[in-house]
Amino acid sequence: MKDSISIKNISTFDEHFKSCAIKSETDNYRHYTCESNLFKFVDDVEILRHDGKLWFRSASRVGYSDMGANLKRINALKTKLTKVQ
Repeated sequence: MKDSISIKNISTFDEHFKSCAIKSETDNYRHYTCESNLFKFVDDVEILRHDGKLWFRSASRVGYSDMGANLKRINALKTKLTKVQ
């Protein structure tokens, strides 16, 4: 991704995280908690800007499998961020 992406770009995608709440936010970091629709499991989503790059983490708090939900969530966000450029 281009160096011009900032953490502030992520705020424009809050509607992408409809079932998520912002738990922590700084100039270069954002932490969401997201709840699944069916079973109400909570996942953590973290986005960090460091050394000109965006780092993503999305992980389930419980269980062994999320059936690909966290990977899909991050890939969708990356796609939207790429379109902004």
